[in-house]
Amino acid sequence: MNYQEIKENILNSIDENLSPYATKNSDAVRKRSSKDDIRLPFSIDRDRIIYSGAYRRSAGKTQVYYFSSLTDEQITNRIVHTQYVSQIARTIGRSLSLNLDLIEAAALGHDLGHTPFGHDGEMFLSNECEKHGIGKFHHNIHSLYIVDNFSYKGKGMNLTFQTRDAIISHDGEIHQNKLKPHINKTEKDIESYITSMKNSKYAKIAPMTMEGCVIRLSDTIAYIGTDIEDAIHLNLIKRNDIPKSVTDILGNNNGRIIDTLVKDITMNSYDKPYIAFSSEIGNALKELKAFNYENIYGNEKLKRDRKKIEKGFEILFETYLEDLATQNKDSDIFKHFLNSKKSEYKDSISDAEKVKDFIASMTDRYFKFQLEKIMIPMVKIIL
Repeated sequence: MNYQEIKENILNSIDENLSPYATKNSDAVRKRSSKDDIRLPFSIDRDRIIYSGAYRRSAGKTQVYYFSSLTDEQITNRIVHTQYVSQIARTIGRSLSLNLDLIEAAALGHDLGHTPFGHDGEMFLSNECEKHGIGKFHHNIHSLYIVDNFSYKGKGMNLTFQTRDAIISHDGEIHQNKLKPHINKTEKDIESYITSMKNSKYAKIAPMTMEGCVIRLSDTIAYIGTDIEDAIHLNLIKRNDIPKSVTDILGNNNGRIIDTLVKDITMNSYDKPYIAFSSEIGNALKELKAFNYENIYGNEKLKRDRKKIEKGFEILFETYLEDLATQNKDSDIFKHFLNSKKSEYKDSISDAEKVKDFIASMTDRYFKFQLEKIMIPMVKIIL
């Protein structure tokens, strides 16, 4: 028996045990074939994501709390959040007999496009992108761009359509009690969504698979309680600040909240063609989100360096644009970025797009290092 026959046997045995609403491995669609690989299609996607530079760099990016100057390593960063999403989504997916390889691949890839300094950084970079005529920046769109066009020196990862769709459709900021897959989705739907969002025309997008729906709701489950625990740890809020109307239903700590939400989704989605919370749990979660936005994400203590960071994005963007215009080969945008890219990448996009890609790929600490390097001159003393 050869590798391909072994792979077919494994694929068939797994697909036979999946829910009728799950994504079958045999349904995977990829632009360039990987038939000679013994791994199943969504396992290939997962491995390509987890070995990418974009995934490794997410360990140095803000989730909510700016940590470039923090010595407390316990605060959640972007890669920890990603792992939480994967763990929670796999727990739900296993209970519902969904495709766990697809779930894991989408979970690990969903936030690859995040900027340094989290959603604040995303907004600041988006402002610079609009200012320079390349449209709004959205991290979910940039995540898809990374796996399609940017990673592996501009070659892309050649992921399946199902994984790519789950990545761009993951928006956990939108509150929904029920999410039904848009099963007839095509590349044109994704292209239309990207065009609208870049041009400041808000567009809705639903995942095409049950697994993508699980990722979208698991994203919320993963961040809602950990953000509270981190806020308590940093003395931004106290546990008894959480509304009693929420804690009576969901619990008052991360473990209880996750357990309540995961059980509720499982009970309300089992053997159903959609993923859903009950009304009571969904409404309590919506109230908890509102509490987090008011007391954590908008907290003045958390945002005290916000103006400095916003100015930093402006300075870096303008500096790198000038370096490209003057062909300053000593600039780090050449030495640390463009010199490693293939000519297909360098010749196909504008200078503003190159600057956007460079800044978006930075960790918080590298961003800070670049800003200090530009703003604090190195004085050479000649004796």
